[in-house]
Amino acid sequence: MKGRTYLRVTGAVFFLIAALHLARLFYAWEAVIGGFSVPFWFSGVAAVVAGALTYQAFRLGRE
Repeated sequence: MKGRTYLRVTGAVFFLIAALHLARLFYAWEAVIGGFSVPFWFSGVAAVVAGALTYQAFRLGRE
């Protein structure tokens, strides 16, 4: 796989992750992992981080 293709695929994956975290916040979906209830602020932080990684991947993929 070429570097440009890899960055585009990576950007798409991180975009989906960010979108799902934002959907969890918007629809107030409960997330329980191993009996631990994941707080909503975690999804906010994860959405910002995944969004930043999406931006960087697509920006580098254009070069």
